[in-house]
Amino acid sequence: MGRASARTRVRRIRPSGTDSRADTLAVEEPLEIRVAGESLSVTMRTPGADIEFTHGFLLTEGIIDSADDIAVIRYCDGVDDEGRNTYNLLDVTLRDDRRLPETATRNFFTTSSCGVCGKASLDAVRLASNHRPADDDCTVDVDTLAQLPGRLRESQKIFSSTGGVHGAALFTTEGTLLVAREDVGRHNAVDKVIGWAVQKNTLPLRNTILMLSGRVSFELVQKSVMAGIPIIAAVSAPSSLAVDLGTEQGVAIVGFLRGESMNVYSAGHRIVE
Repeated sequence: MGRASARTRVRRIRPSGTDSRADTLAVEEPLEIRVAGESLSVTMRTPGADIEFTHGFLLTEGIIDSADDIAVIRYCDGVDDEGRNTYNLLDVTLRDDRRLPETATRNFFTTSSCGVCGKASLDAVRLASNHRPADDDCTVDVDTLAQLPGRLRESQKIFSSTGGVHGAALFTTEGTLLVAREDVGRHNAVDKVIGWAVQKNTLPLRNTILMLSGRVSFELVQKSVMAGIPIIAAVSAPSSLAVDLGTEQGVAIVGFLRGESMNVYSAGHRIVE
């Protein structure tokens, strides 16, 4: 399988002098997802948890509703210049009665920075979810929220060695860590977390909190809505459109979660002091 990190040599310049040293980088490689042999998506990602990522991506794009909609998922032959399998090509066969929705007939191209680009309109992004967060009446105590950034940071092994990846983790509203994943793309890390849940057949993700190591974009709220996640917390800020979607869908968005300080942007009834 592909490596999540790689070693290189760098020239390090400091006030005390210049030297050469080894450094560790987060790996970024393309992953192509094909459905029935046809290319659906190419995304730049950190290798690892590719099957989880694909389950999460297909779920959050409205292509599948559960893992049962996938009949087969496997790596295809994708070789480098030395003839080695790069594990950068996955082929998905859907269940016989499952068809790609019309919204998925376009080819996605995603980068590690912005997620899926070039969507035609806001309505095309606001996919219908089978798991409405608004139907979940869960709440969380601020003391529990205050612990989550540190818990996420402790789980970020690749970040510890490279400083170059985003993290996403799923917690219960009581603060129990369910799963944590890392990737050069924040949206990929979220897809890996959601894909874990799809494979575990635990959707909708009632009574859960999605903890993010960076900002909250519209797309990350949309992915959470598709999985039924009612609370999102992050160490940085949300975008205005993310807050609009959170308000519309009943998703609590907590930003600038640092120590005991935090901003609550939407669905404030879920956050209990």
